[in-house]
Amino acid sequence: MMGGGQQQQQQLQQLSQELEELDVEIEEKEAEIEEFQAEKEGVDDAIEAIETLDSGSTVQVPLGGGAYLRAEVQDIDEIIVDLGGGYAAEQDSTDAIDALKSKKESLDDRISEVRSEIADLEQESQELEQRAQQMQQQMQQQQMQQMQQQAEDDQ
Repeated sequence: MMGGGQQQQQQLQQLSQELEELDVEIEEKEAEIEEFQAEKEGVDDAIEAIETLDSGSTVQVPLGGGAYLRAEVQDIDEIIVDLGGGYAAEQDSTDAIDALKSKKESLDDRISEVRSEIADLEQESQELEQRAQQMQQQMQQQQMQQMQQQAEDDQ
């Protein structure tokens, strides 16, 4: 009877470890969504800048490390847009905005996919928690039965 209790204890420990791993995975997915959201905000900022700036406008260009340089926009219809995979292309403002909107839609799709993955992981986590609770209840019932049996044997 004691061997079964040890086996259940090991199963509980394994379930606990699986739950911890799921929690870590969920946190990683949530961080991924935050990165996508930040990238979307950057895309929105870029679209707004393209729509509001004119040739001859003065802008601050980030140099990195928190340093900026003031520069004058020579031609608003010569925008270099990241195409992904390390490639970029020069586009006019309309095409650049279209490319950025497409990128934003792609980010929205990816956010939806990751949210769906999180929902699946949370469902799996709930199922594991229920199994763990059931096992704990069974172990408690077995302990109670053993204690009752021992008390009867002592009499």
